[in-house]
Amino acid sequence: MPVIRVALPLPLRQHFDYLLPDDIQVSQGCRVRVPFGKRELIGVVWQFNPDSPYELSQLKPVSAVIEYQPVLSERLRQLLSFAADYYHHPLGEVLTAALPALLREGRELSAYALTGYRLTTSGHACSAVDFKRSAKQLALWQSLQQGMLNETALLSQHSRTALKALLDKALVERIPLPRQPYLFQGLAQSALQLTVDQALAVTAVQQAQGRFRTFLLEGVTGSGKTEVYLQCIAPLLERGEQVLLLLPEIGLTPQTLQRFTQRFNVPVLAWHSNLSDGERLNCWLNAASGSAAIVIGTRSALFLPFKKLSLIIIDEEHDLSLKQQEGFRYHARDLAIKRAALENCPILLGTATPSLESLYNAQQGRFSHLLLNNRAGGQAMPAFELINLKQQQLQFGLADSSIRQIRQQLSLGKQVMLFLNRRGFAPALSCQECGWLTECRRCSAFTTYHKHSKQLLCHHCGASRPIPKQCGHCGSSRLAPVGQGTEQLEEHLQQLFPNTPVTRLDRDSTRRKGALGALLEDINQAGARLILGTQMLAKGHHFPFVTLVVIVDVDGALYSADFRAPEQLGQLLTQVAGRAGRGHDKGKVLLQTQHPEHALLQDIIQNGYASFARSALLERQQTALPPYQHLALFRAEALQSELCQQWLQAIADALRPDPTLQLMGPLLSPLERKAGKYRWQLHLYSRQRTALHHAIQQLLPELTRWPLSRKIKWQLDIDALDLS
Repeated sequence: MPVIRVALPLPLRQHFDYLLPDDIQVSQGCRVRVPFGKRELIGVVWQFNPDSPYELSQLKPVSAVIEYQPVLSERLRQLLSFAADYYHHPLGEVLTAALPALLREGRELSAYALTGYRLTTSGHACSAVDFKRSAKQLALWQSLQQGMLNETALLSQHSRTALKALLDKALVERIPLPRQPYLFQGLAQSALQLTVDQALAVTAVQQAQGRFRTFLLEGVTGSGKTEVYLQCIAPLLERGEQVLLLLPEIGLTPQTLQRFTQRFNVPVLAWHSNLSDGERLNCWLNAASGSAAIVIGTRSALFLPFKKLSLIIIDEEHDLSLKQQEGFRYHARDLAIKRAALENCPILLGTATPSLESLYNAQQGRFSHLLLNNRAGGQAMPAFELINLKQQQLQFGLADSSIRQIRQQLSLGKQVMLFLNRRGFAPALSCQECGWLTECRRCSAFTTYHKHSKQLLCHHCGASRPIPKQCGHCGSSRLAPVGQGTEQLEEHLQQLFPNTPVTRLDRDSTRRKGALGALLEDINQAGARLILGTQMLAKGHHFPFVTLVVIVDVDGALYSADFRAPEQLGQLLTQVAGRAGRGHDKGKVLLQTQHPEHALLQDIIQNGYASFARSALLERQQTALPPYQHLALFRAEALQSELCQQWLQAIADALRPDPTLQLMGPLLSPLERKAGKYRWQLHLYSRQRTALHHAIQQLLPELTRWPLSRKIKWQLDIDALDLS
């Protein structure tokens, strides 16, 4: 019997080979059911006749083939194989990220075929008199007399009970319907007039159709990047081709979906983690069949199968959310570029604040740099004003001058946005007698006080507990909140401005399904309003009635041990400020700070993000930090701190003779303890990407054999962004 290699959803860096019985035919990319120990697993056929290290007598035969057509195309398999090699992650877990949950469970695709309903011969022979006892059955029978109905259309007008009754009487029959490629039916809404810069960007992308090319579209906030996307897409839809648009967060999906469906008469589908398993599989099938014209999704939409993918767009390409931080730690932007190369199509990276990696690639000529220097409607960029908190009286964390300007804008019927990147009511509770602070019992962090839910919640491990009645140190009952979160600021704003509605956008207020869309709908109504939120507000939202933005606390991010912190703060300030003045009125941004003289703040305010980014790149070059060197990060965590240190020290000792590598560590993580485990890091830097990956590839097989590796939990993070 021939041997096949099967990728299984296991966290093991090894291959699994099986025998293929003579009566079973399969192809690469098909799903199979195979024995594994005392259970059976669903895997994907990856290779025929591999160079197996096992004797044939040691191999077990495949139990069953689930389908004979591949669920993973050749190009997708190439992408996933590249991803597994580049990120040094087990192939089976990489495939897990690429398949919907229902397919990983072994469900047959035939069970999810589209279904149509039509009258049988007996159904056609009936008359209205036969349904005199059931008006619902009569209505359904009359509808089906006009012709076949698909399941969605039928159930939108008729009850499932009536359908079941007619099926039981054999008056109606089910028939499978193939998923057909979509038909372009013209524009639902006319395109907008482009500025010169927008027109040049659209022309450049359209001229690259049919070949791989990477574009970096850098446009100031409000410059009309979305309109560039729409006009790049339009000619592709006329030819029946498909487009993938990646967004960094679910929060941007509803408004983007609405904008695209308003423009195009084609199926535009969403893909994100808030969808049910059935909805995700339906999107997967529609993308594979060509029924979906445009898919708008978060990170994992990158792995959807497409019949005719012709353009990939990544909005907010700088955003850290595009990097997966658990398990398979891939960067969706970087893998999307690889996928565009495999699909031989252009990819467009859009942002107002490009990552330093993307700017570096543009400088090196790897990316084509497109610029939108002005707002599309001709509006001026918002003016900045630094509020020196050392010279101001504060009310609820707001300076008197900030309150005065907020009141002035509200009196004119305008909207004001307040940004505070700290959810909950307060960062901790403190004892007024001895100074004790509420800490997480499992992390090196304080627990956040959530007043509405009456809980202390750790934002690192998720642990929660009731609010204590007494101090844990001295027993005093005098406990009070320390610091301020969005819940507390919302409460205070309602006191300061009792006649003005306050809308709070953070993870807590948008937790329920549909809550975010409802809040955004409220904000888009004209009239005086206070909008308060965390970094959810900073990304891509268009609030036309906001004229003033107040950044309540800038200082929390000014001093950090993470070398990426200045870049991230510069991006955040620019993005938040960009929500002001997008309508007819000029915008203004107030930055409340104890350090108005700080060089980063002065550079952003005086010269803008582009100047700051050039300075930051020069600094990275002088300090030999990414993107001028490549970074890999080993993380270790265990109940005993010394085990992590010993394990990472062993790695450092093994790699230190390599002259192409620079090592930093072992170091305690900035968050020393999380979920009860101590955390350590080892940083690996190299100017040569191939040398870094070769060293890691040589080391990994040895790691799995070290006895200490079984006593700790460890991860490898290639091109790490989060150093916490």
